[in-house]
Amino acid sequence: MLRRLALTTATAALALSAAPAAGALPVLDGLPPLPLLSSAPDRLTVVVNGSAERAANGTFELECGTAGPTGGNHPAAEHACTRLGQLARAGKDPFAATASDRMCTMQHGGPAVARVTGTWQGRSVDARFDRTNGCEIERWRNLEPVLPSVRR
Repeated sequence: MLRRLALTTATAALALSAAPAAGALPVLDGLPPLPLLSSAPDRLTVVVNGSAERAANGTFELECGTAGPTGGNHPAAEHACTRLGQLARAGKDPFAATASDRMCTMQHGGPAVARVTGTWQGRSVDARFDRTNGCEIERWRNLEPVLPSVRR
């Protein structure tokens, strides 16, 4: 019995030492691994103010499951969930602030502002968006249709 226990322990230790490190994903058939997507639904609250298009202003709830929109009153829920899925698969964080040392064109895209709070890909989100320069306009457009398409 003791011999069997020692053999089982040695085999398990050998298997664990050959396993990839925590967080690492194996490469299958020479293809790079896909990013891990959270199984919990994304739940976001989008608050938009200052848009020249009145319908774009307001508070919108968006809930996206793995199979598309699952709830909320967002006017473009299906397209918004599709966009969030694309960004997740690309491994990009659309809620990250613009780097403070980035050079941005001095242009004004209008007075619209938005705040997005909630959870996305299992992470807490609290992001502010505006259209005060070229970088911020690009950041806003990258998140359309989660954020409304706003033109001056």
